[in-house]
Amino acid sequence: MARSTKTNVPSIVFLAFLTLSGGVVPVGAETAHVAVAANFTAVAEQLASLFEADTDHEVVLSYGATGQLFAQISQAAPFDVLLAADTARPERAVADRLAVEGSFLVYAEGRLALYAPGLDAEATLSSRNFSRIAIADPDAAPYGRAAVETLTALGLYDAIAARLVTGANITQTLQFVESGNAELGFVAASQVQGKDGYWLVPEIYHSPIAQGAVLLNEGADNPAALAFLEFLGSNEAVAVIEMAGYSVP
Repeated sequence: MARSTKTNVPSIVFLAFLTLSGGVVPVGAETAHVAVAANFTAVAEQLASLFEADTDHEVVLSYGATGQLFAQISQAAPFDVLLAADTARPERAVADRLAVEGSFLVYAEGRLALYAPGLDAEATLSSRNFSRIAIADPDAAPYGRAAVETLTALGLYDAIAARLVTGANITQTLQFVESGNAELGFVAASQVQGKDGYWLVPEIYHSPIAQGAVLLNEGADNPAALAFLEFLGSNEAVAVIEMAGYSVP
């Protein structure tokens, strides 16, 4: 049976108080359904495993472009927590009363990379010697928007717009490049760590990619959802996030 969507802010404050004061919250194991921006897929899986090992709770992860996830949440999708690739959607979720006021936090700051296996990515882009370049949907994925901003800042967007291949999210964008459907593509730096052939895009070319999290109304009475959000700020979680190529404010 689906949990109630009723928001109970006092219970959240009470649970948080008990956690911070070292008290014990007498609850059993619960399941937190977490909507995760596609760029954060691998890291979220690591964090979920660590969280489940440290607690009696379970985490179920669902991935997609931030815009797509927000659209689902707006249509009452049963998610407890949103881990977005921007801050606009989580903040809007609070403003639209889809999420619990005061629960918003920035859990990571991402970097954009141009990936071109076997090539010099920056030189290939500058020379325009390619047939296809992949980006994520800029309307749905913040990394796609950052890619458009970068191409515009470099004075290349109009010249290569006809060569753009658009992925529904950043995971599909990476697949376009790795499958050879595009010679190069803008992806999250965390996706290509340890690989050859990528250029870490200077942050001066695009808006910051701050990634926000928020407790959704569906998870307001769910101890697992609250505990998972708190876990994101732990030393253990921060170490995993930073090892994956993100920074944590």
